[in-house]
Amino acid sequence: MATITAETKELGQSMLDKEGKYLTFALAREEYGLEILKVREIIGYMDITAVPQTPSYVKGVINLRGQVIPVVDLRAKFGMETAEVTEQTCIIVVEITQRSRKFNTGIVVDRVQEVLDIAGANIEKSPEFGASVNTDFILGMGKIGGSVKLLLDIDKVLSGSDLNDLADSTGNTPADSTPVKPSSTQQNEAANG
Repeated sequence: MATITAETKELGQSMLDKEGKYLTFALAREEYGLEILKVREIIGYMDITAVPQTPSYVKGVINLRGQVIPVVDLRAKFGMETAEVTEQTCIIVVEITQRSRKFNTGIVVDRVQEVLDIAGANIEKSPEFGASVNTDFILGMGKIGGSVKLLLDIDKVLSGSDLNDLADSTGNTPADSTPVKPSSTQQNEAANG
């Protein structure tokens, strides 16, 4: 019984750690949220230059004030049907961390909604769907009124060597290119090979 109480308390604390401001957006009828600290800017949809031999969810690259940034179609990444570009379609430029470095990537969304301040008490762990369904990219489920917003870990959503390789080829590095220190778990994994 004490073990269950300790686990429940630890889970509650981990959800409290996720409280904060989230930029919310929509893909079709589903609503999502990104940690506001990951968002660099929101721009209107613009022409995207296709890059050959990239996965179908990589739309290509854009030139944003002299910086070439890869752009991912989040609908395609999530296996959703493609949609026509509308006046509300936009690109959210996010800063992601992969392979111990940070770089900017654009994600195409149907529409941006608002910035919400979500309390930890209103964030639940993502439900378990079984071993065949990966939900590691979900930070939690934000309960707002009568609706639920999927809070995304954008680093995990956009993880993959294809995107890293594209960022490397574009020379995409942020103004502050300080390497991110690996966690102790990553250091142990590297040491144990």
